[in-house]
Amino acid sequence: MTDSADLDRVIHEPARLVLVSNLFVVDEADFVYLSNRTGLTAGNISSHMSRLEAAGYVAVRKMFAGKRPRTVYTLTPEGRAAFERYRMSVGKLLGD
Repeated sequence: MTDSADLDRVIHEPARLVLVSNLFVVDEADFVYLSNRTGLTAGNISSHMSRLEAAGYVAVRKMFAGKRPRTVYTLTPEGRAAFERYRMSVGKLLGD
């Protein structure tokens, strides 16, 4: 049995959870994709991705597509492992 204290608080926050969940199923995602999939505002995505990047869970690449800026996010190996642990902890907490 696990308790809620075992949950990764970086991932557990609802907006970050939805962002990590979306990144988990793709190789990479750009800002527009995540905005469309999550309904989060630009400011929310930016601030939560900064937190995930600081934790080492997300890699951020900024580039230009033509003259337009493009930000691409990738879940790092550490981020993938953390999300797997989070999923297992939630399963145990809910009596998987």
